[in-house]
Amino acid sequence: MTYQQTLEYIYSSHPAFHLVGADAYKPGLDNMLRVMRLLGNPHLAFPAVHIAGTNGKGSTSHLIAAALQASGLRVGLYTSPHLVDFRERIKINGQMIPEQRVCRFVEGNKQLLEDAKLSFFEVATSLAFVYFAEEKVDVAVIEVGLGGRLDATNIIRPLLSVITNIGLDHTDLLGNTLARIAAEKAGIIKCGVPCVIGEVCDETMPVFEAKARECGIWGEGPESTTCRLWLAEQCNYLRKQRYRIAPECQLKGAYQERNMQTAYVALRALDTCGLLKIPYDCIRNGFANVCSLTGLRGRWETLCEKPLVICDTGHNAHGVRAYIGQLDKLMEQRRAVRNMSQQQAWNVHLRIVFGMVKDKDVAAVLDLLPREAVYYWTQGNTHRALPADEIRSLGLSKGLIGKAYPNVKDALTVALNDAASDDVVFIGGSNYVVGEALAVMNDDKCSKGCSIGGQ
Repeated sequence: MTYQQTLEYIYSSHPAFHLVGADAYKPGLDNMLRVMRLLGNPHLAFPAVHIAGTNGKGSTSHLIAAALQASGLRVGLYTSPHLVDFRERIKINGQMIPEQRVCRFVEGNKQLLEDAKLSFFEVATSLAFVYFAEEKVDVAVIEVGLGGRLDATNIIRPLLSVITNIGLDHTDLLGNTLARIAAEKAGIIKCGVPCVIGEVCDETMPVFEAKARECGIWGEGPESTTCRLWLAEQCNYLRKQRYRIAPECQLKGAYQERNMQTAYVALRALDTCGLLKIPYDCIRNGFANVCSLTGLRGRWETLCEKPLVICDTGHNAHGVRAYIGQLDKLMEQRRAVRNMSQQQAWNVHLRIVFGMVKDKDVAAVLDLLPREAVYYWTQGNTHRALPADEIRSLGLSKGLIGKAYPNVKDALTVALNDAASDDVVFIGGSNYVVGEALAVMNDDKCSKGCSIGGQ
């Protein structure tokens, strides 16, 4: 099979959550463990860092991987979902898995995959573990797909577990309270394995403390020398020394400060526990070049300068809230510059290309969006997508004005044609919308004449 034929086979034979939603979710570890045994237990062949969380786990995974790469290690990185190419999910030192390795794995294990009735994510996870084992990576950074306790990745015994934060997302599968969702994420915490928690609140802290006690990493409490549970937001490692240790970060979203803090504490935990030696200058270099080293896209990424085109993959209320303040501040700055040049400030327009999937709390997200923007409502190419006409109607009920477009390319094209050189075009709402926009911008040049490219 060609690479394209192989992908078509995987999608058609194994249900994919990112396409069909909850019907593709197959919680439980027994099936994965059985398949791993038949494949020679590749998940036990390399040390790993395991990362869960509602938001920020992708950025945190890439930050950690970049610092490890800068330390001279051969680093596997498994994340999801992909934005443009399936192979984005599986990388070694920033290089995507070769197409022929995807084909070889599927062709060589086709009967096993079918007999086991694996989901799309389980197939991808199996492929990643086999690839990392065959390539003898020094360490792998493994991002949880959904939840944690019953996620297919939770068969590994990592060097370190990391949980970025807890928000209300996938409530139909993980629970409808922060405490219940925290319990699912805390399922990646293992006996004797150090753990870093990025953010806690009154509802989630008791859950993490109970799990830490159960797993023997609580010690005498979070301040004790015997504790192996780090609360990143309470640590001053990065916060006090930000401009000495990590003066620059290639991830430009203001909300990335929290992900940097979590990643930094995780890297210091690995070093403190004697698991991996990571010099400060490697953390500095890794953070400063995280996108170049790992190939990360879609996190407050600038795609074009005139007009300014920015995309971000935040796709739930917790994630959207993280970038909306930065978007407001950006518009204030640009309007202030226009005022200084004695032109009308209102001539700087914010144009938002936006679409969501049906299983998110759409109303909660729409409540956060700016009312003074012009909207280009659209939908990704997935069965999970909320139809553009429906999100337009919901937006209208919230005072958000705009037109509906049947696909991302049409919405983006109109937005770019409408935009003046000083305007801002923002693309977001779902990974699908951002991924399809990246594909469009990569294939073409902006209609205003600027070259398009990743950071």
